[in-house]
Formats: sequence, C-alpha cells, structure tokens
Amino acid sequence: SLYVSEYFSQSAQKLSFYSWYGNAKLFHFHVPEDTVLLRWLLQASRGKGPECTSVEITVHFRHGAPPVINPLGTRFPANATVRPSYNISITLGSAVQNTTFVNVTTPAAGDWFLAAHLPEAAGRIEVKGFSTPCPYMFQADMFVLRLTDMPVLEPGVPTPHTVVSPAKPLHVKVFIPKHAAGMWFQLSSCITSEQRACAVRVLLGSITLPQSFQRSLTCTGSINCSLALDSPPWEKWLQIMVESLGTANASVSVEMLASFTVCRPGSTSSFLNFISLNQSQAGARPGAAGSSAPAAGEAAHNASGQRSSCLQSQPVVREDLDVVSVRYRLLNGPSVPVNPLSPTLLLLNLNTGMDSGGSLVISLLLNKTSVSLANATVVACVSAASPVLSLNATQNCSTAFSQGYPLSVSTSTADAMLIILYPQTDDWFLSLQLLCPKGQGDCPSAEAKVTVFAYLTPCFNDCGPYGQCSLLRRHGYLYAGCSCKAGWGGWSCTDDSKAQTVGTQNLATLLLTLSNLMFLPAIAVAVYRYYLVEASVYTYTMFFSTFYHACDQPGVAVMCIMDYDTLQYCDFLGSVVSIWVTILCMARVKKILKYVLFVLGTLLIAMSLQLDRRGVWNMMGPCLFALIIMVTAWVHHGAKRRHCYPSSWKRWVFYLLPGITLAFIAISVYAFMETNENYYYTHSIWHVLVACSVAFLLPPRDKHKKPWAWSQKLTCRYQICQNDREELYAVT
Repeated sequence: SLYVSEYFSQSAQKLSFYSWYGNAKLFHFHVPEDTVLLRWLLQASRGKGPECTSVEITVHFRHGAPPVINPLGTRFPANATVRPSYNISITLGSAVQNTTFVNVTTPAAGDWFLAAHLPEAAGRIEVKGFSTPCPYMFQADMFVLRLTDMPVLEPGVPTPHTVVSPAKPLHVKVFIPKHAAGMWFQLSSCITSEQRACAVRVLLGSITLPQSFQRSLTCTGSINCSLALDSPPWEKWLQIMVESLGTANASVSVEMLASFTVCRPGSTSSFLNFISLNQSQAGARPGAAGSSAPAAGEAAHNASGQRSSCLQSQPVVREDLDVVSVRYRLLNGPSVPVNPLSPTLLLLNLNTGMDSGGSLVISLLLNKTSVSLANATVVACVSAASPVLSLNATQNCSTAFSQGYPLSVSTSTADAMLIILYPQTDDWFLSLQLLCPKGQGDCPSAEAKVTVFAYLTPCFNDCGPYGQCSLLRRHGYLYAGCSCKAGWGGWSCTDDSKAQTVGTQNLATLLLTLSNLMFLPAIAVAVYRYYLVEASVYTYTMFFSTFYHACDQPGVAVMCIMDYDTLQYCDFLGSVVSIWVTILCMARVKKILKYVLFVLGTLLIAMSLQLDRRGVWNMMGPCLFALIIMVTAWVHHGAKRRHCYPSSWKRWVFYLLPGITLAFIAISVYAFMETNENYYYTHSIWHVLVACSVAFLLPPRDKHKKPWAWSQKLTCRYQICQNDREELYAVT
C-alpha cells in the first residue's frame, strides 16, 4: 500500500476570554477521503509581560459542523437537542509555549472544526490604552496520512485479503448505495501464515467527534464472523479496518463479504402529474394527446403499490433565502400522509458546506380529524446520512453509525418541535410512521395527516428580545451566534437566571440619562459668567449624552431619536470637547487665541474620534495639551504679577481643589471601577462628578464685565448714560 502524508495549516489567532460564542476562535479544516490517520498539532503561547498569568485554554473538536459549547453552564432553548462536545484543556503555566498532539485513527472525511477559547470573562470594562492585555495566541495544524490505493469491496463478491502484521492493519472500503436498508458484513477463512487459528479485530466506520459510533467485531478461530448494520449511510464510502491480534511476525489471510438489503421506495404521483401536465400543454410531439390515460393508469398503480413499498418518499424543494437561511417546501402541500405499514420520508438537503452554521428547526402538527384511531401516535425521527426505516418495530431513533433525534405527536399532544443547533453537513432525513395502540395488525388501513414545517435559520427566534444575532466569519465560512444583553444568557438568549427585571432596566435608563442633568448647574454658571461658548458645548454634551444612553440600553427601556452610531459619536465628541474648552477657559488666554484653540482643537478631536472612538488618547491627548497651555499661561501670569496665580486662597480652597478632586475621582471610577454589572450606576457617578467638577473649575468672570441685570433691561425708566469712549485726538 502507498501512503501519502499531507499537511494543512492556518494562521494563528488571538484568543479571548469567553462571554459568548463570538469569543471562541474557529478553525475549519477539510479531511480528504481515504485518510487513515489524522494528527492535530495544537500550539498555544502567551506574552512575557507581568500582566500575563497562568491560564487554561479549552479546545473543542467536532466533525461536520462547528462544536456546540456551553462554557458558562447556561440553559439552551426548549426543544433544542444538545450533545456535549469533545474537548481538551491546554494549560499555559510557567512555560510561555505549549505544544499538544491529538491523534484520530480512521477519521471521517469532510469538514472538521476546532473552537478554542479562554476561561469566562471577568466582566470588567477596560478603557483602551490604560492597561495592556496579555496576548494569548493559538494555532492549529493538521497532518493526515492517506492511503492512495485502498482496496474496494464489491457487494456480494467474497474477496480475499491479507493482513501483513499487527503493526500494519488492512484498510478496505465499500460503497453504500442509495436506499440501502441494511448491510451484512462477513469475515471467513481466517488463517495465519503459521497455519494457526487467527485472531483479528474488525472496525467498521470512521471516527466522528464528539460522538463516535464505530462498530467493532472480534473474530477468533476459523469460524465465520458476521455483523448486521441497519440504515447504513447512503451514497458514502464505508471504511473497514482489519488488524491482527496475533504474533508480530505472522500474517493473516481473510475473506470478506459485504452485501446490502435495498429498500424499494414508493413512487410519488406529483412528479408524474407534473410531467403529464407539461406534455399535455406542449402538444407538439405525436401521441401527446393520448398520454393522459397511461399516466393516470400509472398513477393509480403507484397509489396501489405504495403500501407494498418499504418507504414513501415525499418530494421536498429547497429554497435558499439568505446566508444560512433555507426554507423547505413540500410539493404536495404542507400536510403529508402517514400510515402504519411503511415510513414516510422527507429529504432535507444540508450538504452545501455552508449550512452548518445555523439552526435547523423542524415543527410537526397533527391533524386530529385525520386520525381514525383515538390513541394512535405518529412517531418521527430526524437523522443524518441515512433514514430510520424501522420505527414501527423498535421505535429506536438510531442508524448504523449515528443517533437520531426522536419526535412524536398524538391526539393529546398534537404539536412537536425540534431545534438542531449547528447541524452537520449532510443529507438529513425526516421519517414519520403511524403507531397503533395495539400493534400494526389492528389498523393496516389507518392514516394520519401531519403538517411539516422545516427551515434553517441563522439564530433561533432571532435571539429573542434580549439578544442580537451576529453573523461571524472564518475565512470563507459563515456561522451565526447570539450576543445577549440585560443579564440574559444561553445559546439563544433564553436563560433568565441572571436577567435584569423590567424595573432594574428602567432604573438603569433613568440613572444614565437623568444624571446628565447635573450639567445644568455648570451651564448656569457658564452663562452667569459670560462663558457662552462653553455653555453651548455643555448643553450639546448633556443633550447627546442623555439620548445616547437612552438608546444604548440593553433591555426594553430604549429610545433612539436618531441612528445609534451618530448618537455615540456625538456623545464622545461632546465629552472630550467639554474637557478641552474647560481647561482652556481656566488658562485665561486672550480671547482670539482661546477661540482659535477652541475650533482647532474641536476639529482635531473630531478627526481622532473618527479614527479610534474608544482610544484613551482621544481624551488624554487633548487634556494633557490643554493642561500644558494652562500651566504655561498661569506661570506667565504669575511671573508678570510677581505672585502666585490664581492669587486668592479662597479660589484654591473653595473652587480649584474641590474641582480637581472631583475630576480625579471621576477618572478613577471611569477607568478602574466600571464592570458590566455595575455600569449603570458607576457611569452615572461619572456623569455627576464630571459635571460638578466643571462647575467648580470654571474661572470667575472678567472684572470689567458686570453681571446680568435682567431687571434693568426689562424695566422702562430714565437711566444715566456713561460714555466710555476715549478721545485720542484733541482739536484746538
């Protein structure tokens, strides 16, 4: 045998702490056919800084679709079937790097997915630039060993083969045809090269993770060994591995036979009616007018022969709606007939390679008036690769190499729903059959009508009112995930164990919006002291901060007066410009220079916010530059007057020191105390402290300006006018 090794690699990804599925980094590989050994090379590394601590990386594996994971232990939606994923843990302790190998023998061909993530996120809101997060990197490489000339078993033909040694097992494959109801495998004439009784082990099928249904058969002596498989996967190659359990130097000769039991499906008259309708409308071919009678006779023959077939196949049309969005339409209507003699089969095609990133939803509704027996039950099974054809005998929803998903409807429970999260890439089958209360013989002519709705959606129920469905991408592969808010959690944001009540959501909205009213004292002080430009900036900041936080709420207490992105940008711009104009106002520079700095600084701040809205230097940069200008101006004023500036100790004690203290407390709360849970009151405290600090820090008005005299301006009386004009020239 000729073995070929192949190597596949993908670029490393930076890992994130887990809070929702978008934090898991996905790796997508394709395993070729006839692969006998698969080896994963998992490389994890971290930075060398003091912020990097020991951490545990979790890696999940799955064949056919992205792994369904639940690191937070939240609840899944009702009617969703979840099977735990296969995962391993990689610890990054004192060592900066860690290399781990994972071997899989006889892996299933097709798509394989890996998802890696860090432990649960702490929930602290970190300001970008204040702290440097530790980089944790992960890279997955794949090595495969493929057999180029794997022998093929012909169905029904005994074929001799030889196992060279226990270290070199024999690999053969057989193709399973469509409509195969069962497979019978036999191993005979087993003898060693030393003419002794042989001992071999036969493994049928490939390994799939997280669950593997590989079948094992141990044969000892010269007697024949056989194994029967129900519902083998249709139109696929089945890999068979035979390994010797004897001595190291002895070869083993065996003879293998594989045969199939084929199920004859019943014909569906809708296609015949469609063809005959087209032929009757064409009328161009001779004899087309007389083709309706044979077609009708053939349809009647098919109707009478449906009971004798082993399954009744209903035609289903796949209708692609959008990315990871498919609707299945039955040509004969939404209702399908179900009888007790043979199962009714529906094919749901999910083998495009781009359908495994959503949720497959199947809903059954029983028409109670169509069931003649009161206690009859319609059982259903959803399975991949091959249908279940023995529902009436065992009621076991399992095929040869997989476990299906059972459903049932009856007159007491007329509806049922099944949600399959991230269905694997394959042909899916829905089998339905009517079960009578006293067995099959009591109701051979009974029938039931079941309405079937099946569709593929990116996120079930669009993640509900407390979630957002996000379309994620890894190279060319698209998949969807739910990002929950307001304390809700779970795969589809249906877990309310930590959810905020409506009262808490209203309180959060009121705190974050009404706390901006603390800018009113600052606006009043600015207007009273003739700082009209500064007052306009504070009014702008108060308005957009109020409505931004009203729109930014995660729950039901939300009000958006304009686009969210516009509100956020205006809020950030107003906040930074307010700090900029306040410090420049404290500098007491000349008016023309002050207003030039106002405009120029606002334009530069607007540009920097467009580049990086959450960068810490968008706020710290203007603050530091304005502080430099203020300190320079104060030093200049102090040197010119030959005493400290500001000169009044009351100004320092009652205004500057309280304002600076409030500003430092506000920055500490904003940078180091905010988390996802306390955000609504810590950020409200930030609003209050910043607004109060502005009111304290604004300098007094110029001495030559008098306060606003509204009473004098509104009353009508004689006033003594004063001429302040200076006569520069005198004419004599």
